[in-house]
Amino acid sequence: MWIWQQPAWPNFEWSHECINPLLCEVHFNQGKLLGQMGHANAQVTLDTLLANIVHSSAIEGEKLNASSVRSSLANKLGVQETKPYPTSKQTEGLAEMMVDAIDNWDQRLTLERILYWHLLLFPVEQTALNPIAGGTLRGDMPMQVVSGRLDRPTVHFEAPPRAELESELAQFIDWFNESRLDTLLNPLVRAAIAHLWFVTIHPLDDGNGRITRLLTDLALAQAENQSIRLYAMSVSILGKRKSYYNLLENSQKGTLDITPWLHWFLETLNQTLLYTLKDIEQTVAKTQFWQRVDQTALTQEQVKVLNRLLDGDFSEGISSSQYQKVAKVSRATATRHLVYLVEQGCLCKSEAGGRSQRYKIALA
Repeated sequence: MWIWQQPAWPNFEWSHECINPLLCEVHFNQGKLLGQMGHANAQVTLDTLLANIVHSSAIEGEKLNASSVRSSLANKLGVQETKPYPTSKQTEGLAEMMVDAIDNWDQRLTLERILYWHLLLFPVEQTALNPIAGGTLRGDMPMQVVSGRLDRPTVHFEAPPRAELESELAQFIDWFNESRLDTLLNPLVRAAIAHLWFVTIHPLDDGNGRITRLLTDLALAQAENQSIRLYAMSVSILGKRKSYYNLLENSQKGTLDITPWLHWFLETLNQTLLYTLKDIEQTVAKTQFWQRVDQTALTQEQVKVLNRLLDGDFSEGISSSQYQKVAKVSRATATRHLVYLVEQGCLCKSEAGGRSQRYKIALA
């Protein structure tokens, strides 16, 4: 029995005792991140949305031209690029659907809006390369997720039949709009439910996963009552792709108790927030470092190595031999550079000596 065949579908259940501690942690880190919104300039927003689009497609095994997507996003956001890259109908569509979801987070969800996103995902001009008809619901054939041999396929999931699709979608859309005002439903739990519910309905011939994750971004933006511009959850989902599909499959084959799915979703969201907080911390530290250091007193090679250290590439510090390779200089020059950088207050020596000697960024 699939989850949508349960008599009480879609009245999901979960253990509050199990997820509440994790919810508290996620909200804490979300609050810390919202306190960093001052760092969300147009360039940061562009990088975040680019990561979301590229990684969401990568989850489905599709590799996008990141430079083309970036230029399309830049056009939508009004960001000037020094070297714009040629765009396509597809990348323009991907940029438009992402910006619509996160900028127009306060607009009601409608079937027309979902189908418009799907049309942007599969533009008419590309039907020769991909026969998927964008902007339309799936046909009458059973919608199954299968793998293995053609003569002995493994069915991982089967969606509700086509005859029930309109009513299933109407119920989901009504819930999505109304639940936003439900003070008893945690907004992050709502985002997780929306993710599982929509991908279970599987209303489209293709692109269900990408539209699902776009809806999740919309729900997360609504959870914050503002546009999310600092983190891209699809990056973390891609890193846990196998467990992502396993959890979805197990949930869709299970009961209406979705505690394991909620725990996985919140854990992954929390991981995304922690990664982003770490990146911001590094960015701030890097900015502060170069504010107190005179770059004109350094060589190009020295600046390159310092930036690598500031970016966290050498967590244990850099050795003389590593400096030599990164800067592409001789051993004697590497030693001379390191001594100079210590004298300038850019680096400090680790306690270990000899061949174990490492050099780290000197804190102010």
